[in-house]
Amino acid sequence: MTTVLTAARTCEACGARLARDRVSDYCGSCTRRLISHVAQPQPEPFWDADSIRTALKARHFGWFFAAYRQEHKPHVSQAALGLWLGLTQAQVSRLEAPDARPPSDLHKLERWARALHVPRSLLWFSVSHTPEESAEPTVAVSLDDVQRRQFFKTASVGVTAIGASLLGSTPAAASGSAKSRSTDAEIVRHMTETFRQLDNRFGGGHSRGTTTITSYLTSSVTPMLNDNSRTTAARNELFAAAAELHQVAGWSAYDVGNAADGQRHLREALRLSQDAGDDALEAEMLAAMSHHAAFNRSHDVAVDMALASRRTAKRSGLVALQAEAAVLEAHGQALKRNTGACFAALGEAERAFERFVPGSGPAWLSYFDNAYLSAKFAHTFRDLGHLTEAEQFARRSLSMSDGYDRGRLFNTALLSSILADQGRVEEACAEAAKAVRMSENVRSIRGGAYLADVGRRLAPYETDRRVGAVYAQMKAVGVPTPA
Repeated sequence: MTTVLTAARTCEACGARLARDRVSDYCGSCTRRLISHVAQPQPEPFWDADSIRTALKARHFGWFFAAYRQEHKPHVSQAALGLWLGLTQAQVSRLEAPDARPPSDLHKLERWARALHVPRSLLWFSVSHTPEESAEPTVAVSLDDVQRRQFFKTASVGVTAIGASLLGSTPAAASGSAKSRSTDAEIVRHMTETFRQLDNRFGGGHSRGTTTITSYLTSSVTPMLNDNSRTTAARNELFAAAAELHQVAGWSAYDVGNAADGQRHLREALRLSQDAGDDALEAEMLAAMSHHAAFNRSHDVAVDMALASRRTAKRSGLVALQAEAAVLEAHGQALKRNTGACFAALGEAERAFERFVPGSGPAWLSYFDNAYLSAKFAHTFRDLGHLTEAEQFARRSLSMSDGYDRGRLFNTALLSSILADQGRVEEACAEAAKAVRMSENVRSIRGGAYLADVGRRLAPYETDRRVGAVYAQMKAVGVPTPA
């Protein structure tokens, strides 16, 4: 027998030898430096690089960002640099553009120089490297909290391998960074957060929620968008903030059964994201469109929107979006019975999640966590007919944060539907009864659809008294049942 020897892999940053099963091209120490929430001081030779010196001599911090990222070992993505500085990936990209005007806000320049530990001798302005009193404390993120074992590359190893990292321990959330915004954009985002919290907790039917959001968009946000006196940066921030609000309006409209308004709001959100040059938001809107298409069983549209979201998410550098878009594609492929493509997409979602640092994305992405992705895995496995794996992920999806009452209703009904498909009637009915009770406080047409789906899956056991009792509970809250 011939033995094939493979060359030992070494860390691209420090040269340390890597374990054979390590996915990353960097060792643990270098990876920790890269994923931490703060930039680490660089050695003196780093600052002697021609690209660094040229950018700082030109007094252009945007060009300096590009040079810093390339000289850093390992290389830093725009998204990672933005995380360290309190900027979005799109903002970093705009600042780095060859034709971009050099930023001149002294407060920002001082903050960025301090964050990146730029030597005073290279700066054309004065800056103290003593941390600001008002700065938010940073939280070190342990590599053990965020690294996962390598995902199996093919489905032939068995479906139980898929998503193993999601079934492990949940990483502790890390603190986010404060971001500077224009006044109008900040106001819109505060309003959006209020609407989002109400929507997540009580459903789109809460207190005429959709009508209220639409009224605010018409009376307050649209006049802001039509004001051409803003700088380009302020305009882009406002457009991005308005996109977030249109997205909430879209979800709220879908939640009350108004699909046409839901589609209109999401299309407007997509346009505003593109106009703002925000790849992350654009990917998020495409993902939402895929989600809605899957819910409405428009399988081809679900896959197309997910693929578009994956391409844009990759540009954004946010692995949370990459994982979400990949699992949405997987669900669409599962609905189309394309098993091979489904498993391939699940693998991509898993690999992206391995690199996910909780709390590392923008505020509007705070919903994304282990529980959220587990719910998507559960949907996918259920629709593939792999019920054991689907149950594992459905149970994991219930370990969600407070404030997502509607999502908890959805996930509880999902678990009930999986148990019903397994013929475990007593357990299915118990979970269904929990979901029905939740629906009394959540006004959501989609919630009713989830419950109606459970009812259909329990139909083979409709003569069972336990099923009859659940049907009676469903009817009492207005959910149609087969019997």
